[in-house]
Amino acid sequence: MKKLLNYLSVITLLCAGTLSAQLERDSDLFQTILKQDQVYFDAYNDCDLDTQAALLSDDLEFYHDQGGLSLSKSDILSSIKTNICGKVRRELIAASVEVHEIKGFGAVEIGLHKFYNREEPDAISKPSRFITLWKNEGDSWKMHRIVSLH
Repeated sequence: MKKLLNYLSVITLLCAGTLSAQLERDSDLFQTILKQDQVYFDAYNDCDLDTQAALLSDDLEFYHDQGGLSLSKSDILSSIKTNICGKVRRELIAASVEVHEIKGFGAVEIGLHKFYNREEPDAISKPSRFITLWKNEGDSWKMHRIVSLH
């Protein structure tokens, strides 16, 4: 719990201190991150676990307000396969997205998204917040740290 609070504190300070540094929506980096988000979540929605695995850092940390902390990429992918594939669809609220550059590392993406449970088609989906720390690894981008708040 202390690690999560420390991590969230760093992200909060980072974001609060750089709100004026938010990238313009038409910037190359903003568009790159938006495209990476789309590629990952198209794979998520289509149960393409290979593409998802390719976009997740090997030392991924996934913080979920209801599920807790997950540190195993393979466990996360297994959980997605068991609990998400064919059952849940994610939709980005594109107008909510902010991207902040992290010099020499990558970028932070902050925004809102909705999840729809295909097994409960009449259920109302409320927007929830996410924070993704994207790591640039040469020619590729990896989801390095993820915070999901519902």
